Amino acid sequence: MKATEYIWMDGGLVPWADAQVHVLTHGLHYGTGAFEGIRAYEARNGTAVFRLTDHMDRLARSARTIGISFDYSVEELVKVAKDLLSVNGLTSGYLRPIAFFGTGSMGLNPAGASVHVVIAAWEWGAYLGEDGVKNGIRVAVSSWRRIGHDSFMPNAKVTGGYMNSVLAKTAAVRAGYDEALLLNSEGLVAEGSGENLFLVRDGVVYTPPTSAGALDGLTRDTVSTLLTEDGYDVREAAITRTDLYYADELFFTGTAAEVTPIREVDDKSVGSGEPGPVTRRAQELFMGTVTGELDTHPEWLEYV
Repeated sequence: MKATEYIWMDGGLVPWADAQVHVLTHGLHYGTGAFEGIRAYEARNGTAVFRLTDHMDRLARSARTIGISFDYSVEELVKVAKDLLSVNGLTSGYLRPIAFFGTGSMGLNPAGASVHVVIAAWEWGAYLGEDGVKNGIRVAVSSWRRIGHDSFMPNAKVTGGYMNSVLAKTAAVRAGYDEALLLNSEGLVAEGSGENLFLVRDGVVYTPPTSAGALDGLTRDTVSTLLTEDGYDVREAAITRTDLYYADELFFTGTAAEVTPIREVDDKSVGSGEPGPVTRRAQELFMGTVTGELDTHPEWLEYV
């Protein structure tokens, strides 16, 4: 990670090295925070943040699920994010807003703890590597099951829940894979450690529903919309592990991952072992949209 000059913290700009929290921060001990990942792109008409307002809306929703309330409106956070890119001289990059409980309470009940809201921005390339975007990645089905609706809130971007993803991701990388794919407690496919999954078979595009434990991802929604508008049949459906092995194509979507092909699952080639035509089309449509080269959804680009 390459440091930038400033981080916005609780209403003001703070030098990168000085943006610190107390060791007794509640969110550090118990994972009581909500966050977002947002990308800004060098678009046709300048620097554009992709679906910025939608991301900030989701941040507020996720924070509410764990009882965090803050005084900043979505509109104010949108302005801060744009200003932060400008003051750091970034024409593209990654934004990380986070809201969390601070000090004032120790123990599981955060009542009385302070609330902090922070936004950082930095340069970030392809999350799963440039080669992965071009040629596809190797994925393993994890032995760790995706957290379920009966024990947590898999559809909220809450910090504590991502320990589940950390366990799956690190195990996969240690075993020589690029990424993990998690099943839910019923054995159905949920998502990657930090990405939504799409499966293509016989020309139909499938993605697991949020009821399976998948995040209602904004990139997932974007790609579903773009492919549907391009004439593809896109469906939410339950996906089994066997379906992965029968698939003609598989790919991940996410703010960090963008659209990343999967060439192997559990050491088995997906289709021909190379990114397929639907995956390539999804990449073209997505990158064309976020850079403004395609103007089918200009409302998704929020210019700095």
